Amino acid sequence: MAENSRVVLVTGAGGGIGTAITQALIAAGHSVAAVDRDAEALKALATSDRIHPIMADLASEAGCEEAVASTIARFGKLYGLINNAGIGPSSLRGDAEANLPRIEELTAEIWDRFFAINVRAPMLLTRAAVPHLRQGGFGRIINNTTSFRTMLRVLPYGATKSALESMSAIWATELAVDRITVNVLIPGGPTDTAFISDGAGWDRAKMLRPAIMGPPACWLISDEAAGYTGQRIIAANWDAALPGAWAAAKAGRAIGWPELGADAVWLSS
Repeated sequence: MAENSRVVLVTGAGGGIGTAITQALIAAGHSVAAVDRDAEALKALATSDRIHPIMADLASEAGCEEAVASTIARFGKLYGLINNAGIGPSSLRGDAEANLPRIEELTAEIWDRFFAINVRAPMLLTRAAVPHLRQGGFGRIINNTTSFRTMLRVLPYGATKSALESMSAIWATELAVDRITVNVLIPGGPTDTAFISDGAGWDRAKMLRPAIMGPPACWLISDEAAGYTGQRIIAANWDAALPGAWAAAKAGRAIGWPELGADAVWLSS
């Protein structure tokens, strides 16, 4: 393995985007703790001894803690965490992307399930991972949120991703002293994976390919990205022909929409 290879925990690794990121990291010489709740998908993914499959239910606190513990048990260290796992509207019903859920459909059980997987799990995984990232003197956290358009368009999915966007910005500031970077990485639009049901009625030929997430994810894990934090990268805008830092400058901007902060009337000094 290369001298600068890292151990990275990837959640939702058995799905389209998670698999693409895992394969890209392995190709770059890293080791991956691949977490998913689909045993068959993990079995198909584990084609290298540098992939450690972990079947876990991230909707539970125990599942999140076990994912990190299993990573340490297998590799003895952890340098990166990619919070990619999540559920979307199609988990409610096949046509939910086209026929958005209305307030009458959003029961407490549905709301809690979305927040458990899309918000609480990244928090619990990050909390469990940070001591190991600090110990290694190298830390990378990458969170998969969504576009601002989607945050304002669909519940409860948009609300969960808004929360994760906020968490990412706050952690980037909090963890900077520990040399742990926190960034957001999104495809930039509908992506051709099972996350979007055929019931959405969208032309899959026009969707983004999951593989576009690989190159920016690998750069964010790299030594070169040590000073890059608090940013959101749109993978669809990543230009692989450019040096990594240039591609990041072209495809990235600050997490969230910090310019909206100017609207707040804050306490005077």
